[in-house]
This record gives sequence, C-alpha cells and structure tokens, in this order.
Amino acid sequence: MAVPYRFSLFRFLLCSVLTLPSLASAHDLEIHGSNTVGATLAPSLVQGYLEQLTNGKVARQSTSRENEQILVARQQGKKLSVRVAAHGSSTGFRTLAVDQADIWASSRPARASEVQQVSHIADLTGLSSEHVIAIDGLAILVHQSNPISQMSIETLRKVFSGQIRNWSEIGGSNNPIRLYARDDRSGTWDTFKTLVLDKTAPLHDSALRYESNDQLSDDVSRDPYSIGFAGLASVRNSKLLAISDGDAPALKPNQLTVASEDYPLSRRLFMYTLGEQAPDLAKGLIEYALSAEGQGRVAASGFISQNPIAVKPELDDSVPETFKRLTQSYQRLTVNFRFSEGRTKLDNKAHRDLLRVKHYLQQHKRSADDLLLIGFADAQSDELRAQMISELRALSVRRALNHAGVPYVSYTGYGHYMPVGGSGNQRNGRVEVWIKSR
Repeated sequence: MAVPYRFSLFRFLLCSVLTLPSLASAHDLEIHGSNTVGATLAPSLVQGYLEQLTNGKVARQSTSRENEQILVARQQGKKLSVRVAAHGSSTGFRTLAVDQADIWASSRPARASEVQQVSHIADLTGLSSEHVIAIDGLAILVHQSNPISQMSIETLRKVFSGQIRNWSEIGGSNNPIRLYARDDRSGTWDTFKTLVLDKTAPLHDSALRYESNDQLSDDVSRDPYSIGFAGLASVRNSKLLAISDGDAPALKPNQLTVASEDYPLSRRLFMYTLGEQAPDLAKGLIEYALSAEGQGRVAASGFISQNPIAVKPELDDSVPETFKRLTQSYQRLTVNFRFSEGRTKLDNKAHRDLLRVKHYLQQHKRSADDLLLIGFADAQSDELRAQMISELRALSVRRALNHAGVPYVSYTGYGHYMPVGGSGNQRNGRVEVWIKSR
C-alpha cells in the first residue's frame, strides 16, 4: 500500500505548488488544454459522443471564464456533465498530471520532460495514452491585398524574428511588417517555435500575442501589412500562403498535403490520457473521436479528417517522368505511413491508419490488389542505400497491412527523390499509399 500513498502525496504536493482549485468532482469528464482543439473540435466531439451514448439532446453552457464551456446530457435520468477548458496545451498537461483533468487536449506532442513527470503513472508515448484525433495545418496568414503568395520557412523565420522588417524586402509594398502570434501557453505557438524559429531567431518583441486563433485571424484580415499564424480551421477572411522547406516545392495546406503531412507546417492534434487508468467515459470519447463518425466531425470543425479519400494529385514539372508513369493509373490515398523517430517501427497514428486503409477497401469494395505502396528515404550519400531504405520502409508497411488483414499489397521504393522537406527532415522518410483508378 506504500506506493499508492506516495503517489497520492505526490499529486497533493504538486497540486499545492500549482495552486489549482479542485475540480475533479464538479463534472463527469474534464478536458483541458489546447485552444486549437478546445475552441470548436473538442466540444463537437463531446456532443457527438454524448448524443450517441444517451440517444438524447446535449446542452451547451458557457462559464464565467473565457474559452471554457460545459456540455450536459442525461442518461437514464442521471446528469452527465463535461467541461472543456481551452487555455493552452501546457495547461492541459498540468491538470492531467495532478488528476484534475481526464483528457489533455494538445496541439503538440508531449515533451520528454512531461513524459518523464508522469512515467510512474502511464507512458504518454504509448498507444493507450497518445491519440491523434486530427491533422491540422499551421496556416500562415496575410491580408487579402498582399501580393505575396508563397514563402520559405527560412524567410518566415527572418520575418518573425525581425530580421526582415519591411514587405519591400521580400517583393511586397514599401510598408512595415506587423507581426501577429499566438500566446506562449499555446500549442500553436509551440509548433511554430519548433518548426520555424530557433534559439538564434526568437520572436520579435513587436509581435502582438493572442489566446484565440480566430481573433488573430480576424485582426490579420483587417490589417493590410500584417502576417500571422493560426490553426487551419481559423483562416476565415485572411489570405493563406504556400510554404516551402529547403529545396522541396512550396505547398498550400489542403486535404491531401495536410492529411499526408507533406505540408511543411502540418501538425497532429492530440488527446492524451493516462493509459488504462483513464475513466470509461474518457476511453469512450477517445474511441468515438478516432471512429469514422468522429472523424466526420473533425472535418466539419474545419480540420483534416483521417478518414482516407482518393485524390488525383497535380504533379508539376518538378516530379520525375518515371514517377508520373509509375502512378499514372493510380490515385493517392490521403494517408502516409510514418515511423517513430530514428526507428523502423510504425508510430501510434500509423497503427490506426492500418485499420483505416482496411476499412476504406471494405467500404469501396476494393481489394489489396488495387493498392501500391511507395517508400521514400531521406537524402543519402549513396543512391543504392537510399533505394534499399525506401524499399524496406514499404515492405515494413506491407507486413503490417498483412497482419491487419490486407494481404500481399504491391510495393516499391523510390529512393531519396521527391523530398517533402529539407535534408534530414523526418517527413521525407515515408510510405505513400496509392490505389488504382476506376
């Protein structure tokens, strides 16, 4: 009995340090964290789940605090209450760690320090704790009148760090650049800082900071000399820029580029739970969010669903003729299989994607014979080595699909050609899924 006692004492002390009020008994389910997830997506998923669970109506109630709401339903005469508090990804982890939230909504992966902090309770990197509920593109926004249509990540870094201060320096009008950024509690900010800025190029002090994606986008749409970043669901009336990374072509975020995570500023949206210790209501909501119906609500909320669809991509002049011939009778599914960093092991999202591909084939009355897996490697010094790595990645996915009940899928490798990121970018090591056109 000593271990549970120490565990409870740990939580009590941590709670005292953070001076967070006790909320655990106020509601049947507590979801805390990202504004990107919590503003629209999480409430929509909760509503769908409660409607399915209770076969009744769900009421929404506002609270005295901004960016919070409560959803209420009745099951067999008993009130079910779910609180969604969207004050930033970091706040979600803190409340989960002290048992004041059942689900942590996050627009960034758990940090190593966070994983370690709760490692005695659960493994946040495990399949039962880490749940990718949607894919989002970090939207780079300017005013509709701005003549610039694309920008590299390197230029973006110089703009937001203040090294470039006037639009005329990058092909725009002779006017000062005004910066709009999310606040430092936001997972959107963490993602931008990780993917765009670095220690040598911090955010310039002149940037206006926002807790809300929508408010930031609305202000950008009213300021002709502005540039800002927000979640893809918050583009609203602003203009969206195409973004390039390294020598890869500039891409705008859309259904294919974001769902496949080829877009340089794509990111995963997460819900984290404490593994098997999560309450049944939390587990049920997670399963609903990952289901085809839940992913439909993801799309309706303005994010990118993980339900695969077939798309005929536009292949520009940068695509080799050999690849065009290889895929000429195929469409591409909006899913890429990716691997844990530095490993050949499929990541947590990929395990779900195996089942989604299987479901797609069943739903559209297609077979494994219609699929083609194409593996890619990051840049290698030796072309033969790159080809071998790309084929091994495709073979790894083929075996996993076989284990999931989709046997003997055709596969090939395309070496280190057609990168989607700069040299060394993990996104280059991927397996694309193609399906024969009808």
